[in-house]
Amino acid sequence: MNDAVARIEAFFTALTPADVARMGEFYTADATFKDPFNEVRGLPAIQRIFSHMYEALEQPRFVITARLVDGPQCFLVWEFRFGFRHFHKGVEQVVRGGSHLLLAPDGRISAHRDYWDAAEELYEKLPMVGAFMRWLRRRASLNPS
Repeated sequence: MNDAVARIEAFFTALTPADVARMGEFYTADATFKDPFNEVRGLPAIQRIFSHMYEALEQPRFVITARLVDGPQCFLVWEFRFGFRHFHKGVEQVVRGGSHLLLAPDGRISAHRDYWDAAEELYEKLPMVGAFMRWLRRRASLNPS
């Protein structure tokens, strides 16, 4: 499975809008995908999520910083780098997270679950919402600094 994971890692680090059409090479037809905003089943639904990513964000890309492989599953640690289209123009944003992937016997992804903190990594970067989220985090913290 190490070869399959290396192939998947290379695909995601070089992903372009045109590559969304090739996702069937990397996902099974009935694969599942879950992240803080989506929970879908099936290749077309997964492709819509990635297509939307390219429509909504400027120059989105993944930088994989670590991987763990254990039999037919792996965990990829990544940085998602992008720009907002409508505010903070020209400022690269970074969301840090990880993906747990379950692989089918043919090495394609049968289940993909992304883990990342939407409040810290995204909402706090938005105008107005961000100020509220930072205030809320300080209020809930045992060490409000």
